[in-house]
Amino acid sequence: MEPKIELSKTRDFGEIIADSFLFIRQNIKPLLSCFFTFCGFFLLAAGVASIMQQIKMMDTLNNADGNFGQGNTGFRTSYGIETILSIVFALTGFIAIKVTILSFMALYKEKGNIAPTNEELWGYFKFYFFRIFGSAILNYLILIIGFIFCLIPGIYLYPILGLIFAIIIVENTSYGYAFNQSFRLIKENWWTIFGALFISGLIVFVCSTVVNMPFQVVNVWSVFFHKAKHIHLSMLSIIMGTILKELAMVLYILPLVTLTICYFSLAEAKDATGLMGRINQIGTDSTDADTPAEEY
Repeated sequence: MEPKIELSKTRDFGEIIADSFLFIRQNIKPLLSCFFTFCGFFLLAAGVASIMQQIKMMDTLNNADGNFGQGNTGFRTSYGIETILSIVFALTGFIAIKVTILSFMALYKEKGNIAPTNEELWGYFKFYFFRIFGSAILNYLILIIGFIFCLIPGIYLYPILGLIFAIIIVENTSYGYAFNQSFRLIKENWWTIFGALFISGLIVFVCSTVVNMPFQVVNVWSVFFHKAKHIHLSMLSIIMGTILKELAMVLYILPLVTLTICYFSLAEAKDATGLMGRINQIGTDSTDADTPAEEY
């Protein structure tokens, strides 16, 4: 039987990518179970809102009948409650995915390389959801400022800010501490972490594009090459394209697993956390906890 992957281990770039795929392969069933249990509602809600928004926009464009000289009222009305709901559920869905996968890996480490159950993960999910939500808002603001002043600061901050989420959940700490800890851990290892996150993100982008490409081609053909004057987007194409887009969100498990493995690799290299943990466990009984301990 293949031994379970050990998270607290120093790794180079190639080992981070390889172990990310290995971890997913070894834990694919519990990962998918947790993913759809805790993120399924947000994906479903985002998909329904997106379908409603696309249908409304199509009707608005058709009703305009090409008379754009009377103003952009038709276009403004197409961005109604459906668009707002689509954005809200998409954002909360991203947060739910982050919390679910990072909590899964934190519990995996805590339980001694054993995949957690949905019941154990629920304690982490409800405890960290709003923490990560607030942290994500702060990260987005910092990234926006970085990109506004210059493209380079935004790129430089990308892996550093990403590590903050893993640190908050694994170490059960505040945003301020996680921010400083991230800078400390990534020092002299920025290129390795950036490269690992970039490659995993690129894989997700390519796979998502391939999945959605057929329906995007059908939609473009319907808009620009249909003989009738009106826009004729296929209802089936809209629904199937949206369903596949939401299902493709499962691919984001990969970059989040890569992110967490990066954290454990850096923490082990800097602080030897895995070694110290094994030393401290000598002669002691370990007990599993399904909720994180509060800080005082």
